[in-house]
Amino acid sequence: MTQQKLEVKNDHFFVRAYITEEDSGDAYDTRFAAININRQQSADTKWFGDYVTGYLISKQLGRSDVDAHNNGRLAADYPVDFYGQFGAATNYGAFNLQGQANTNRFLPGSGEFNNAFTKVKQDGDFATGAKFIDNTKFRHINGNYNFAHLINNWADLQVGGSYRQYELNSNGTIFTDKDGPIKYNEYGAYTQIQKKFADERLKVTASARYDKNEFLDGFVSPRISFGYTLGSARNHNVRFSAQTGFRNPTTQDFFIGLDVGQAILVGGAESNLDRDVRTFATSAQAQSLGLPATSTITGRSAYTNSFSLSSVLAGAPVKKDTELVGAEEIEAYEVGYRGQIGPITLDVSAYWNQYTNFNAAETKVVPLYGQAGDNSLSLLALQNGDYKVYQAYSNTDVPVKSYGLVAGLDTRIAGFDLGVSYTLTELDFNEADYPDFEVGLNTPRDRFKASFGHRELVKNLGFNVNYRYSGSYTWEASFADGEVPAFDVLDASINLKLPEYNSILKFGGSNIAGGDYMTAIGTGMIGSIYYASLNVNF
Repeated sequence: MTQQKLEVKNDHFFVRAYITEEDSGDAYDTRFAAININRQQSADTKWFGDYVTGYLISKQLGRSDVDAHNNGRLAADYPVDFYGQFGAATNYGAFNLQGQANTNRFLPGSGEFNNAFTKVKQDGDFATGAKFIDNTKFRHINGNYNFAHLINNWADLQVGGSYRQYELNSNGTIFTDKDGPIKYNEYGAYTQIQKKFADERLKVTASARYDKNEFLDGFVSPRISFGYTLGSARNHNVRFSAQTGFRNPTTQDFFIGLDVGQAILVGGAESNLDRDVRTFATSAQAQSLGLPATSTITGRSAYTNSFSLSSVLAGAPVKKDTELVGAEEIEAYEVGYRGQIGPITLDVSAYWNQYTNFNAAETKVVPLYGQAGDNSLSLLALQNGDYKVYQAYSNTDVPVKSYGLVAGLDTRIAGFDLGVSYTLTELDFNEADYPDFEVGLNTPRDRFKASFGHRELVKNLGFNVNYRYSGSYTWEASFADGEVPAFDVLDASINLKLPEYNSILKFGGSNIAGGDYMTAIGTGMIGSIYYASLNVNF
């Protein structure tokens, strides 16, 4: 990724222009790499056909499900005469195939495997390859002017604006841009006034902002906040804020068109729905009824011709239409205190948020033929396994609330620095009542941090120790869902000043107590890191 910036400013204004360019380089999808390496050796129709044959014949011979599965794998993976050999065998273990060439799968490390791997990493079509192509660009211009000097500093009065242009360019591997880059624009303007009263103890800030995305209606977001300083030493501060805001859908919310295995993701922009076009094979049962061997489905079906996943899993399919994705709105309140109490600095705040039209993905089941809700052909499609799972980007029509508390304490005792903080985050949304929506808070309820150190325990030598705890939480994302276990991490460092060299030598480690942990599903485990650094001042 590269970013370029141009800025012009003085004491009263600034204008900034940015351009950010993505370059996915050699990135590829590991799942599709594995799938398409196998497809180069054995087509899906052959491999799954051989597996089903092995499984069914084993069941006809009275084998257990485990043995039938293993026999199916052998029939698909090895060049054996299943009818001739397995028909007389008591179970799959009767055959010693370990020394036999596994010609239906490339062996990792072999020349065939490496050649197939190289090929899929260079192919951007997920039907045959795994390469991610992303050359997306983001252009942003914003400016601000402070009029305080023109009104004799009676108040701090600012006016500003911004313009953004997105240019999506993935060649159809991530977005529905096979026919060329997708461009769209956003712009906004704001004004803010800040004034102090009561011997400058009371500070009032009020602002309003207007924003417009070319696909959505414009939004006005008013905000107001109050801060008051108490005490003769002015070292106690209370604050309160009330604000409204919104969040536009992301580029993926609008224009993604990606098969991630567990579901096909389709963005909720109107112009996106008919650009996501996929063709699927139908079952032999469907073809025996005179239905076509293939079915072509557009992303629009996920929004207008589909069942809710929860109803299908419950055995009572219900047609469910999904609205196009829109802006998420928020109403937020915060109250807080920060003060100095002797040697202790205390900072406590609480917040409450209510979301309207919360951005979320809804999981849908699309039949390959029939109209959802027709109570005939579409139900037959479900029965025959002729369906696909989609995720449609939309908004919940149910209010989502969150609230929390942040408390921190810092002090210095006999030269030692001590700090502790606690964060509570709660989400008020009953997912059991709305199982097809994924809110994706992806935040633990409880987080705790503590630090202990000394800048100079002995001459030129200091240290710092940090402890972090995170409670368990549910991770929800389009690529994977799961539970992230609770974890705690201990970091430490030692600093040695070298005055004669104008330098600082630092030794440290992260997660020095060991024990791998993760912060998201699918990102891999995080272990320990140790480092040494030398900072030289010239």
